[in-house]
Amino acid sequence: MNTAPLHTLSVGTAGPRIAFLHGLFGQGRNWSTIAKALAGPSGDGARCTLVDLPDHGRSPWTQEFSFEAYAASVASTLRAVDEGPWVVVGHSLGGKVAMTLALTDPSLVAKLVVVDIAPKDYVNLDRFTGYMDEMQRLPLGELRDRADAEARFEEPDPGVKAFLLQNLRREGTSWRWQANVELFVADAARGQHSVIADFPFAPGDVEPYAGPVLWIAGSESRYIKDEDSPTMRALFPRVRQLTVKGASHWVHSDAPAVVIEALRRVLAAPA
Repeated sequence: MNTAPLHTLSVGTAGPRIAFLHGLFGQGRNWSTIAKALAGPSGDGARCTLVDLPDHGRSPWTQEFSFEAYAASVASTLRAVDEGPWVVVGHSLGGKVAMTLALTDPSLVAKLVVVDIAPKDYVNLDRFTGYMDEMQRLPLGELRDRADAEARFEEPDPGVKAFLLQNLRREGTSWRWQANVELFVADAARGQHSVIADFPFAPGDVEPYAGPVLWIAGSESRYIKDEDSPTMRALFPRVRQLTVKGASHWVHSDAPAVVIEALRRVLAAPA
């Protein structure tokens, strides 16, 4: 199991420890706005650690995807900063990693916040295959500069385009993807056997996580459904749900003020 240190960014100098985990093709810095707000102008509101998950950003790549391995890498990285326990926040893929961490290493997680994802099998990665195809089609060897990459990249949604192209990194005169695109493409090719689309535990497989859990959903997202609640409550008995009106799957980008206030309340509440 790969437990190599992951790349992190730190925001804040004092206050409770809070770690942020991003989604597929994201990076820790996607949480910068939220982290800076929680830390406050003097930096003493919270000590935030923004993690690049394995196969993302500046963190090491792996040979095979595993939620348990991802969680172990996050655990060793956080413990190298502080033995904890930590408040752990995860969105989408990062939410599944955060839930896995809480279930397998509960002593490290004081409180858990899961953003717009459920502990279930989403069957496949079809919703991401178009993005992966676009990333593979981009002729990295021909790119002159980032503007050229933006012009050639065929994603019509400017927000999605910017999100995906944050993974493009220039090294000298060549370009490469920071995200381990080939690994994700291979997992997507498994179809209904995708590991990333699945979740490693079902009720009864592990002891439920005993800490408090905030489950944030976007009202315009399809990632969390009413029928997901029994499984979520079986694995996380102290869960409470917050649905953010008008927000899509990227809740923290669509409604940062709401998410910031919710996280402030989580930090202030007793464990």
